[in-house]
Amino acid sequence: MFLKYGLDDLIKRLIRFVKTTKIEKMKKFMLTVFAAIIAVAAFSQVKFGLKAGAATTTVPTYDVSPGTSNIEALKNASYGFHAGAFLRITLMGMYVMPEVVFASTSYDYTVTTAENPEEVLTQKFDKLEIPLLLGAILGPVRINAGPSATILIGSPKELISDSDFTDLYRSATFGYQAGIGVDIAKKLTLDLRYGGSLSKKFGESVTIGTQTFNLDQRESSVILSIGFMF
Repeated sequence: MFLKYGLDDLIKRLIRFVKTTKIEKMKKFMLTVFAAIIAVAAFSQVKFGLKAGAATTTVPTYDVSPGTSNIEALKNASYGFHAGAFLRITLMGMYVMPEVVFASTSYDYTVTTAENPEEVLTQKFDKLEIPLLLGAILGPVRINAGPSATILIGSPKELISDSDFTDLYRSATFGYQAGIGVDIAKKLTLDLRYGGSLSKKFGESVTIGTQTFNLDQRESSVILSIGFMF
């Protein structure tokens, strides 16, 4: 009988110990989660800003079918401008920065056709650039890189009357941007980036799950911008 009661008492004590231990662990877990939430709220920064700037882009070339038509670029590079807004979410030296930017660039070509022996035509591309950049803060310098979606606004002027020529322009495509930047007095931002195409490495499109993303053959560009954070 003594052994029975002693065993029952031992089991009860063990159960109480396990329950107490579980409660203490749960308390510690909840306190850890709560502390993490407070830390994120305390140390993360969300800033909104406006930006504008200029970009130099390699002038695209066109390979037309042999015949009486010919298209030649007047210059190797052209300049354009851009303006838009960005949101920067910073946490522990890392940040995510989505942007929405209107960009416009014009290219000049010498066009020869059967109807017109030679004339200079200008193509203007208006587009909406939507980069999503992941970056790191290294002292006074920021580095970032990420994909950039491009939505073509309207259709550029046709240089020649050819359906294949018109099909070159896709309404929505993806490329990339990467670069460096600095913040001045926690308000002004300066960014220098390189923009390029993903099609040379991944082809005309990539499929993720059931979604297909069209990649363009955009020419390389150097983008300089200045911004103001609120």
